[in-house]
Amino acid sequence: MNQQLAGYVPTPVTARMENHGHSMLKVAMATGQDLYARTGSMVAYEGFIQYEPNPPAVRQIASQWITGEGAPLMKCTGDGLLYLADYGADVVVINLNNDSLSVNGTNVLAFDGHLTWGVERVKGLAKFAGQGLWNVCISGTGWVAITSRGTPIVVDCGRGEDETYVDPDALVAWSPNLRVKGKRSFKASSLIGRGSGEAFQMAFSGQGIVVVQPSEDSTDRLRIRN
Repeated sequence: MNQQLAGYVPTPVTARMENHGHSMLKVAMATGQDLYARTGSMVAYEGFIQYEPNPPAVRQIASQWITGEGAPLMKCTGDGLLYLADYGADVVVINLNNDSLSVNGTNVLAFDGHLTWGVERVKGLAKFAGQGLWNVCISGTGWVAITSRGTPIVVDCGRGEDETYVDPDALVAWSPNLRVKGKRSFKASSLIGRGSGEAFQMAFSGQGIVVVQPSEDSTDRLRIRN
């Protein structure tokens, strides 16, 4: 049986964050290298690792996430190997190099504690969709892991002058320097999205990327786990 399972054993550590398969994140933890991770995402760990759900720093920065239960992040500290997952979603690991990324709150899995981050309301969409969209903007040099419901596509918006249109429920992340606005379409309502009413899209323009998942996640943004 051990030979049959050999292909699933942990691989040697080569980076701070890396994939173990498509749906699991492996993090090499070390003293002084704290990590913020989605609450409830820990599936296994080796060594001595401690967890602090909804720490003071998170409560202060993410006060906009108020749901009665706090923000869905925990602080991880210690030494060892930490494995994270989010209901079988694909995990995408990104190494920021003095760069920034704006991520939908439901798609944030983990990021280095020393990175600069904050919660921001996406402008230009609420007046179309009738609801706000809160994103997490992460910047600096370090590691970030995001999730996607299926293998995502990364669209380079700088390849032409045309705008890139994305269903808000399929949007994972984008470059913060992109210009964003909402668009409402009556003619496309029967072709785009899962709803039967007007079709809403987000339009991106400028230099940067947009990450789109092959699924329309209709769950509430920044859902709190029980």
